[in-house]
Amino acid sequence: MKATDTTRADQTDTISFDFDLNHSPEKVWRALTDPVLLAEWLLPVTGLSLEPGAAFTFKTQPYPGWDGTVDCKMVEVEPKKKLVYTWAVGGMGLDTVVTFTITPTASGTRLSLEQSGFKPSQKQNFGGARYGWNMMGGKLFELLARTP
Repeated sequence: MKATDTTRADQTDTISFDFDLNHSPEKVWRALTDPVLLAEWLLPVTGLSLEPGAAFTFKTQPYPGWDGTVDCKMVEVEPKKKLVYTWAVGGMGLDTVVTFTITPTASGTRLSLEQSGFKPSQKQNFGGARYGWNMMGGKLFELLARTP
């Protein structure tokens, strides 16, 4: 399994990663949509519904400058193929969109991640999110390796 940061060096509004996974698209989809599994690699989630327009919340421990809450709204759902939702952190003025795209490969699945909509004034948020997705990608690898 391999994570590749595909964010262009001149890019300031969109973070991109490709995760090459030795697991089926169905298993990867479950990791993206099962609240119990999401809590293990991403963040604890409440109110998750795979219906466009449905609001849900990721909530974790607060950190200095962040209350630990991410407010989301489902934008697009293509089962086992694509998942798109808004990712808003109110206290930081962060209002972005997260897109996961699942592509079957000869060895399993390529999971492409894109978080877009960062403003030029949000360089610190951009860097933090880039670091965070890389770290959470590692947790996703671990989760997939230990779950049936």
